[in-house]
Amino acid sequence: MTTTNTKTLITVKTDKTLKQAAQDLAAEIGVPLGTLINSFLKQFVRNKEVNFSVSYRPTARLIKSIEEGRKEYAEGKLKPMTLEELREDLLGK
Repeated sequence: MTTTNTKTLITVKTDKTLKQAAQDLAAEIGVPLGTLINSFLKQFVRNKEVNFSVSYRPTARLIKSIEEGRKEYAEGKLKPMTLEELREDLLGK
């Protein structure tokens, strides 16, 4: 009885540092990079679409602004506003 190898090789050119970073991250979560790539390809074929998502990470400037706003609110320097009050305040009406 002969068995056929249903595996094939895909050669993709990518940036060396990107490949290394992907391998390192894959190893960090305990999954081989090939498994992640195969998972992506299976999802692509199954759904016939590509989804790109980015985890939201606020910038240092935004974090500082949020902290300042929370501090001012806690000190009573800011008052709660309805959406209509905010609109009037912003538009000067």
